[in-house]
Amino acid sequence: MIEIDIRIERPGFALEAAFTAPNAGVTALFGRSGAGKTTIIQAVAGVVRPDRGRIAINGEAFFDSAARIDVPIEARRVGYVFQDARLFPHLSVERNLRYGERRTRAAERPIRFDAVIDLLGIGHLLGRRPHTLSGGERQRVAIGRALLSQPRLLLMDEPLAALDEARKSEILPYLERLRDEMALPILYVSHSTDEVQRLADMVVALREGRQIAVGPVGEVMSLPEILPIIGRFDVGTLVECVVSRHDADYALSTLAFAGGELRVPQVDLPVGRRVRARVRARDVAIALARPEDVSVSNLLAATVDEIRLQEGPYADIGLTVGVTRFTATVTRESVERLALRPGLAVWAMVKSVAVDGRSPDFGASA
Repeated sequence: MIEIDIRIERPGFALEAAFTAPNAGVTALFGRSGAGKTTIIQAVAGVVRPDRGRIAINGEAFFDSAARIDVPIEARRVGYVFQDARLFPHLSVERNLRYGERRTRAAERPIRFDAVIDLLGIGHLLGRRPHTLSGGERQRVAIGRALLSQPRLLLMDEPLAALDEARKSEILPYLERLRDEMALPILYVSHSTDEVQRLADMVVALREGRQIAVGPVGEVMSLPEILPIIGRFDVGTLVECVVSRHDADYALSTLAFAGGELRVPQVDLPVGRRVRARVRARDVAIALARPEDVSVSNLLAATVDEIRLQEGPYADIGLTVGVTRFTATVTRESVERLALRPGLAVWAMVKSVAVDGRSPDFGASA
């Protein structure tokens, strides 16, 4: 278990964070620029010293102001991946990787060189220099170097922020493999809703130095408290699904979830694979009766369980389909016209393109 309970005060800025994270999987520190995300992982790494508090992994303190403990950076055994790869330009890819490996004795290397090469798909790059690599390739090498330092914890500070969309799409599957195949806790800093919802198991949401929500990714990313972070038009729901079948004639796939099914553009995943689909609230419409002769293929019997009136013309409607919760954004005028109220049976219409498996909004969760 990772324990963080710290306060840091600087001129014009104060940060308070207190949470625990599991000793495996991805915990995302999510928020806009200046929220304090990077400051937290710098404190974990030992680059920034908190004014007070405690940081510990599995009960071993890295920092404890009350006990006067402050373990040096080099003794904390954390791997750090920055926005820019920061590879040594005069060394080959292999020698960059071996540099990380040399930080530990051979007998203390549970993470093997060949396993990292295979995990990140960088075997063909070993003889090249960093300046000949694409941005995505450089970041994969940087991740490999961090892994080969045999860290107890991996810190990733906006690792995709400097990449264009094509390079992000290239590297995301490798980050998923890292999450799923390495029994290693990862603290992942990001301001990208798409990245967090695709990669994270747990989310710590931050705003202006204050922790505003902590919990499983699907729960936190649906909370009204994080609306100021993600923006009105990115509000949505993460739905845990299983690929149940493919329809090659129409290039569609069917995803089963607890309470129903979603038809989506075909996903390149086998039947039985668990996946995570993101459904934006703006792509969900509500009808009082089952619609007929409409182009929308996802018609879900639902129950209204919550109505949240927002500033301006909008209202967020919580809907339950079986045991799965969705959110629909409609106008306040629609709430009155349809006489929406908690407990009312309705139909939710979800556009299939809203859960396109080819976009960053959709990713394998296992």
